[in-house]
Amino acid sequence: MANPVLTPERWQRELTDDQPGWAAPRAATAAGYAAGGVREPMAPPMAGAPTMTVGGTLTATGVLFLCILLTGWVGWIQVTQTAVDRTLPDGTVVTDIVTDYPGWVFWPMIAAVVVAFVTVVKPHLARFLAPLYALGFGFSIGAISHMYDLQYDGIVVQAVGATLAALGAMFVLYATRIIKVTQRFVMVVVGATAGIFVLYLVTWIASIFGADIAFWRQPTALGIGISVVICIVAALNLAIDFAFIEQATKAGAPKYMEWYGAFGITVTLVWLYLEMLRLLALLRQD
Repeated sequence: MANPVLTPERWQRELTDDQPGWAAPRAATAAGYAAGGVREPMAPPMAGAPTMTVGGTLTATGVLFLCILLTGWVGWIQVTQTAVDRTLPDGTVVTDIVTDYPGWVFWPMIAAVVVAFVTVVKPHLARFLAPLYALGFGFSIGAISHMYDLQYDGIVVQAVGATLAALGAMFVLYATRIIKVTQRFVMVVVGATAGIFVLYLVTWIASIFGADIAFWRQPTALGIGISVVICIVAALNLAIDFAFIEQATKAGAPKYMEWYGAFGITVTLVWLYLEMLRLLALLRQD
């Protein structure tokens, strides 16, 4: 699932919603993103009011990933393989390996998507809804991961490693300002993300009517190339996530925005991980 939720407009809106105890923000300077991606901090909240911190956001992110791991393990063990003997017409007995993938694991994913949309609309509920999103998506991630691992041994470890490597690389690139999250950068990445979402949506709708147009899922040069591009776009979304957390923290955003920031970066990492799984599977197909 793509992540269009962590944008500067979001935390600015939260600061300007006339919440009790919060001072009116100053106007951002014209330099804005062009000066390196960080807007001038807004007026701080009234004394004593809890504010968003980077440490608090990291803690919330850790809690969300713990939730994913817990339900992911449950989803993982739901996928099983059994050996079934089958007799051919000539009397030869062959053994087939049958994989059992329970269909119900998709319902928590659907519920998690609904929760995600509610969280986007109601950021102040993120501290309650974000864990529900992580718990719901964890079931499906675990089951999907086990399906891939049964077909391509060790692919889950490779996908996790690739995702963590992308996370680390993007953090270094953002921290050193090699990548600057300018307004143009945000527009390009969000536009590309929206395009990918449309691709997902059209493919899904076509599949309902029995049409298979998912050429980008085939182990061809085109399919692999598109998968690489999607992984890159997903990784670039991490830079926007980092900028959101930095800007919102400096602006003195409300404490609950820690959970909203954690929710956003979790959405991005889950998307990136699933795309890494698909890319590695394409590369390992004969």
